[in-house]
Amino acid sequence: MVYEQQTFFESDASLPLAARLRPQTLEEYCGQQHLLGKGKVLRRLIESDNIGSMIFWGPPGVGKTTLARIIARRTKANFIDFSAVTSGIKEIKQVMEQAEHNRRFGERTILFVDEIHRFNKAQQDAFLPFVEKGSIILIGATTENPSFEVNGALLSRCKVFVLQSLSTEDLCRLLRRAVEDPRGFGNQKVTISDELIEAIAVFANGDARNALSTLEMAVLNGNVSDDGAIEVTPETLEQCTSKKSLLYDKKGEEHYNVISALHKSMRNSDPDAAVYWLARMLEAGEDPLYIARRVTRFASEDVGLADPRALEIAVAAYQACHFIGMPECSVHLTEAVVYMSLAPKSNAMDVAYMRAKSDALNTVAEPVPLVIRNAPTRLMKDLDYGKGYVYAHDTEDKLSSMQCLPDSLKDRVYYTPTEEGVEGRFKARLEEIKRWKKNHPEK
Repeated sequence: MVYEQQTFFESDASLPLAARLRPQTLEEYCGQQHLLGKGKVLRRLIESDNIGSMIFWGPPGVGKTTLARIIARRTKANFIDFSAVTSGIKEIKQVMEQAEHNRRFGERTILFVDEIHRFNKAQQDAFLPFVEKGSIILIGATTENPSFEVNGALLSRCKVFVLQSLSTEDLCRLLRRAVEDPRGFGNQKVTISDELIEAIAVFANGDARNALSTLEMAVLNGNVSDDGAIEVTPETLEQCTSKKSLLYDKKGEEHYNVISALHKSMRNSDPDAAVYWLARMLEAGEDPLYIARRVTRFASEDVGLADPRALEIAVAAYQACHFIGMPECSVHLTEAVVYMSLAPKSNAMDVAYMRAKSDALNTVAEPVPLVIRNAPTRLMKDLDYGKGYVYAHDTEDKLSSMQCLPDSLKDRVYYTPTEEGVEGRFKARLEEIKRWKKNHPEK
């Protein structure tokens, strides 16, 4: 197995915290339970030493390289750590020749290629024949979509595993372990509150390496007492990160105040204010997916059918945040909140539902009218389920006068469209439908 060699003068203590605390086993590994939980496919492959060529795709700091090194410790194969940044065609050929030599003597070679997306097509092509022959088992790591960055022929011979950003809870557990583990600060008396642990986790935004680096900086700059104990204070953390916003409480009053400010700024058609409150939250470490979910709610609650594209834009922003993450996804959220701010407004969807909800909760739950009941069995048909049902598509006007509400609510109106934006067209259509039904009463 091939690993980076320490120099004669280098000790574990001199290594960064993230390096000292790098998990050595699957049990120590943090996150990715969808792949490494008990009974999950990747865990089974690792434990049975039945690894095939694969690509780990995920954002920085989620454990791609660490997982490869855990595989290296578990496997009986020769493990070679290969960097796309420092290696060219010459180095690839040398490694492949060694791997082919090992294969002839019955030894497998696992080649780990970090940042495989940095290799050009010619370099990637150099791996292909050796993957096909079985000379190497390729494990690539990339932060970019492999569908776009890895040659199709090579990609088709690899299983892609998607690694997700670590949750705040995952990072909190990791940070606590760093404080308690002898490889971290376990041999020192370090005091740091749960609130500051969570603040660091939120600030790291799913990146374990970032979280550990921030913690290390905070501990190294903490207040040292006469007995050598170290206390990490909010002031220390603020100085180390240059971000007051670290003290933003995701669960407290200020959190709800700021998201309210964003929502009401968009409702008031004020894009400048909306972008400001968006920036306040993002720079405080707020989860961009949380913001995207709130914007998606706004798209239907406050824009609705006045601009049906608003919901599409909001969902697209959510997906972009999920795929890309911070800081890059800030521009997608900016596009979404500006669009919502400038869109015509209608709360007709929200009003319609609240009216219907009130009736659903406060009136007698009448049975579904027979005419629109499903009748999958003969008995149900004999009981007149579906009797008189008119299939609208079979009518000339694609309409029928069937009563679809219970008797006590038959004249109730829930949706009252506005004339804002596109919703004016929906209002005209609804009025047309109502006129038709008035002129074609149910027989």
